[in-house]
Amino acid sequence: QVQLVESGGGVVQPGGSLRLSCAASGSIITINAMGWYRQTPGKQRELVATITGGGSTNYADSVKGRFTVSRDNAKNTVYLQMNSLKPEDTAVYYCNVQARYGSGGYIRTSNSWGQGTQVTVSS
Repeated sequence: QVQLVESGGGVVQPGGSLRLSCAASGSIITINAMGWYRQTPGKQRELVATITGGGSTNYADSVKGRFTVSRDNAKNTVYLQMNSLKPEDTAVYYCNVQARYGSGGYIRTSNSWGQGTQVTVSS
């Protein structure tokens, strides 16, 4: 199993910044894609940003130029730096990690989600 622990959410004024972190743990062999998604009440979860094992990134149009996704492979951690925050960025943010885990003859792939962290942008 792969466990994810998110941190860094909170309340910030428009134009402010926040940094989210998500640390993966467990019997991890390799981590492929990592990313962030967000969800507001009554809406489907939507992609915010992803980063591959090779460092290629992908962003939703609504956050391009304001958010930056990065990863620290030594720490199995993905980050989301959010700048110039807007009220419409208010949501619960979830990290996602696709990994291979296990040991010996027991190796599995996982698509794991964090517990979610609330980001509120309000004056």
